Amino acid sequence: MNINNLLRKNILNLKPYSSARDEYSGDAMVFLDANENPFNEPYNRYPDPLQKELKQKISVLKNIPAHQIFLGNGSDEPIDLLIRAFCEPGIDNIITINPTYGMYQVAADTNNVDVIKVSLTANFELDSKQILKAVNRNTKLIFLCSPNNPSGNSLDKNAMLEIIQNFDGVVILDEAYIDFAPGKSFLPELDKYPNLVILQTFSKAWGMAGIRLGMAFAASEIIQVLNKIKYPYNLNILTQQKALELIDNKEQVDAWIKMLIEERGKMAKYLAKFHFVTKIYPSDANFLLVTMTDARGIYNYLVESGIIVRDRSKIHLCGNSLRITTGTMEEDNVLLQALKEYI
Repeated sequence: MNINNLLRKNILNLKPYSSARDEYSGDAMVFLDANENPFNEPYNRYPDPLQKELKQKISVLKNIPAHQIFLGNGSDEPIDLLIRAFCEPGIDNIITINPTYGMYQVAADTNNVDVIKVSLTANFELDSKQILKAVNRNTKLIFLCSPNNPSGNSLDKNAMLEIIQNFDGVVILDEAYIDFAPGKSFLPELDKYPNLVILQTFSKAWGMAGIRLGMAFAASEIIQVLNKIKYPYNLNILTQQKALELIDNKEQVDAWIKMLIEERGKMAKYLAKFHFVTKIYPSDANFLLVTMTDARGIYNYLVESGIIVRDRSKIHLCGNSLRITTGTMEEDNVLLQALKEYI
């Protein structure tokens, strides 16, 4: 794959902004190059624009070279940047599965890029042949989410491989929930597929949704493009510091994951006992998609009880369904008790 043939011409020819910290990133006695306020250290200094220390830590954690890592303001940033880099507004298109994470559509709409949606099966399974059939001469990107949101299931690996191997554009595999899944990440196979971008996040298993840190892993040529068009200082000092601290405390994260997987199983078992629950879809994520006889009525009842879940009833294939995130044992018990009292 020649990435230059896929990029928008203006992006290919773009000369990136060079910040003060791009031009000098070492230690010094006095910094007078970036028009920073000399007071209120360390927050008066611009952060490392390429997050080198954090990338080294993530490189060891994920066993991926640092030059194949992009860090963004949540996964939403690389999603937007990929569309901006590869899709000519008003001409090119992306393909997504349906239903899936809604930001692919929003990012495409923001950039005036068409979206071709290919339905999953009734059980949310991936039809690779239909995906490839939907590709046309202006299709630049295909977005796959596994485990998928809102269905919670992992997509079939062979079906995903068929798409990656037979598409001439870039395939983005969003693994936001991979830490809760029994199947393995595609990361060990990244080098086999130069057209593959894998997204992961610190928001879910790592419990850091509030600091907004997403990761993109790809061939270095793609990472260079993302670095070229991102905002100069896209990750602040506090985000980088907190991520470094938590990586050093990974045992705590592993304990959270174990507990949440156990709670997910318990919730599925108890929810199945309610007469108004008609189906609980298998989940490899930190949530359950649950079909009910009156999802909206139950949603409103839970809101009145101070319990907030997500009504997904208007989403394709998700009629009369609520998406219930796995909480602590105490939070889940409050939900179950409220449902016991529902008439």
